[in-house]
Amino acid sequence: MTLKRVQGTFDALMEFKDAGAVGASAAATVDGVAQIIHCGSGLFKADMIVDASAIEVDTGDERYTIVVQGSNSETFADTIVPLGGMELGVDVANLKSADDTPGRYVIPFQNERNGTRYRYLRVYTVVAGTIGAGGIDYSAYAVPRA
Repeated sequence: MTLKRVQGTFDALMEFKDAGAVGASAAATVDGVAQIIHCGSGLFKADMIVDASAIEVDTGDERYTIVVQGSNSETFADTIVPLGGMELGVDVANLKSADDTPGRYVIPFQNERNGTRYRYLRVYTVVAGTIGAGGIDYSAYAVPRA
């Protein structure tokens, strides 16, 4: 049986990260500028489509945690909360049967956590392990769910 690749319509207004290597923990950027999306005060449910073109796993301890974060500060100066996330890379904790490979990954999320809705969203990458020249190279965009 062949599985169909997850699809989502790309909207430039929902682009959280453009393609580019990440070798150290940092907030995602588009055209070199930190990308923060204002999703409004209502409930926003979406899937973050992550297209990874490279995932470095050469030394055997590389981990990349991609987190959708929310805040009510448009600069993310305070109260930053995780709204969804995924770990890619090497199987350090024996939680999966193989290292991750380039491809498309989906992170479901919503802007509400414990009764609070967060107006501003961004993607943050936490990098751990021995990273060489590559790191992880990916782009990310949100596709709202009905």
